[in-house]
Amino acid sequence: MAESLILKTLTISAGATPIVSVSLTAAAGEITTLMGPSGSGKSSILAAITGTVPDGLFATGDILLGGQNIATLPGWKRHIGILYQDDLLFPHLSVGGNLALGLAPGGRRTERQGRVKRALSEVGLEGLAARDPATLSGGQKARVALMRVLLSEPRALLLDEPFGSLDSELRSQIRSLVFNHAKARGLPTLLVTHDPQDAEAAGGPVIRLR
Repeated sequence: MAESLILKTLTISAGATPIVSVSLTAAAGEITTLMGPSGSGKSSILAAITGTVPDGLFATGDILLGGQNIATLPGWKRHIGILYQDDLLFPHLSVGGNLALGLAPGGRRTERQGRVKRALSEVGLEGLAARDPATLSGGQKARVALMRVLLSEPRALLLDEPFGSLDSELRSQIRSLVFNHAKARGLPTLLVTHDPQDAEAAGGPVIRLR
């Protein structure tokens, strides 16, 4: 069932001082872009949605996902996927081991291995399950990070400058890959970026923070 992500006067404050306040609707399969200078609160908004607001900051307001207010739920119950600029792959695990972390616990080993294999095939990385992540290129690492998030079956997707460390050609490829997968799964998606080309490629609403 398609779901929307709705922020109703989501406000991040440091003590009694508001840092940023935003209201928006990210429709299912739509990519909404948040833009603004450093310090405008973009990443803090994503942290509020995932339930990981740093100590010293406070979030108020409603976060509705599929009509449910998830603002009071612990982060692990919100089912929010997030991609960062760094791939955050675990160096002590193989590529397949990293992907398996996205799967819910339980299930037969062969079934889990099959899902990992299919995920690699989706992004053109067939046969790389046993590889050390350190041997992958930047683009390959980005693909693995994306599929690990998608294997967790998120209800919404957050993108925190995920293309910032890629060169221009690779940036365009990975950006298209991420956007296409998000839209195909009908995920409401929030993108934080400084790059107007990212916002243009996303094709959805753009919200500029001061």
